Amino acid sequence: MKPVAAILIMATLVAFMAKALAEEQKLIEEETKPAQPTDAGGMAMWEKIYAVFSHPRCANCHVEDARPRWSGPEFTITRVHGFNVQRGRDNHGTPGLRCNNCHSERNSQVLHAPPGAPKWRLAPAEMAWFGKSSAEICAQIKDPGRTNGRGLDAIADHIRKDQLVAWGWKPGAGREAAPGSAEETFHAIERWKAAGAPCP
Repeated sequence: MKPVAAILIMATLVAFMAKALAEEQKLIEEETKPAQPTDAGGMAMWEKIYAVFSHPRCANCHVEDARPRWSGPEFTITRVHGFNVQRGRDNHGTPGLRCNNCHSERNSQVLHAPPGAPKWRLAPAEMAWFGKSSAEICAQIKDPGRTNGRGLDAIADHIRKDQLVAWGWKPGAGREAAPGSAEETFHAIERWKAAGAPCP
């Protein structure tokens, strides 16, 4: 065999072995790396979160135009809150027409009477998402500039601990509750964040 041919054969064998070793190393790395949350799993968590955020028990007070809404399956149409109720400068209503004029710290036992929870108020204008799409709300809650300065951890904590938020799951007779629970929504946000907080 000529020296040139032997060199070519050796070079081919070396290249083949190097490629085989690289592929084996890649397989080892794939098998030993920790499991990562999938984007699909993150989107499944987001759908649970969106179902809560867009539900009338939550969205009716997350409005842009300072007028809370009356909407949901217990209403035939969506309409603005009666009596010209408005957000006011502190989210608790306007002078002379404060939220707590009608809303006490607990639900009334009379069907369709004003519901109640501690510190009844509208959400800050920065957190308005009534009528927005899943993609719009998702992008919004990831932006602290549009969540009154809250990051995802603070939003999750707010949902888990705030008594007014908790009312959404215990809204009183004649009103449909938000899906799931505060604790389930908290964990959905945690898992969504761990999966990279994907948006539609």
